[in-house]
Amino acid sequence: MSGENNNTPKWDIESTNPNLIDALHEELSTITDPELGFSIIDLGLVRNIALDLDKVKVTMILTTPFCPYGPAMMEATRFRIESTLNIKTEIEYGDEVWNPDMMSEELREDNWGF
Repeated sequence: MSGENNNTPKWDIESTNPNLIDALHEELSTITDPELGFSIIDLGLVRNIALDLDKVKVTMILTTPFCPYGPAMMEATRFRIESTLNIKTEIEYGDEVWNPDMMSEELREDNWGF
């Protein structure tokens, strides 16, 4: 998930298990923020995925701290990763504040023109 700006997520799993990136990206791209209508991947909400020996640790943020769909999106993320990798997955809420610079470059250009 590395990118052009400092706000683009860099997943630990990219360097430890790069063979899993495509499957994770494909699965997580199906989870959308219901209010915005874009995937959690394109919005940059999955900030990190790290694979340990016995579990996956995921750091996620929401577009707003009190997003009513937040718990459901986080649970869907946990479920999809756990199903894809067949390993226990934990989701933790990150301390970053979401901003439009965290979106994929393509999403920013296509929908916001910057």
